[in-house]
Amino acid sequence: MILLKPKLSTYISLSAVILILLAGLVLFLRDFAYNRSFPLWLYLVASSLLTVVLLMLLVKMMAGWRFISAGKEHIVIKLPLRGSTKAYPVTEILAWEEETVLANKREFKQVTLVFKDKQSISVSNHEHEAYSEFVNYLKKKAAKQLFKSKKS
Repeated sequence: MILLKPKLSTYISLSAVILILLAGLVLFLRDFAYNRSFPLWLYLVASSLLTVVLLMLLVKMMAGWRFISAGKEHIVIKLPLRGSTKAYPVTEILAWEEETVLANKREFKQVTLVFKDKQSISVSNHEHEAYSEFVNYLKKKAAKQLFKSKKS
């Protein structure tokens, strides 16, 4: 049984960024409440921008928090924050594709699966553990559903 779970290091670094942004927002709003050393428009723009960035990072973290297990001809997707679990037989995979991008001398890989009920999931090698074992499982069990895109 292959278990894909989020890498702890990814969530620690995202949490650190969120804490830094949150501290900056609190200090900025504290400066507005007590000192008002900047013009009003700067407080409005900066606090709005910081809040939007914080919310986007939080949503990314919450959406990526999922556990996927593969084995015994099934793929089980658990979304703890939604409280849902969905099991798919390997035969219900409509298509899957692995994309590879080379950036900053590092290789980023992502596999996307589409199921017959039109649901899809994406898993990357930098955000999930056991990524290569999962791709090897897909190559072995669902080789016919592999989508081969034409490179220009």
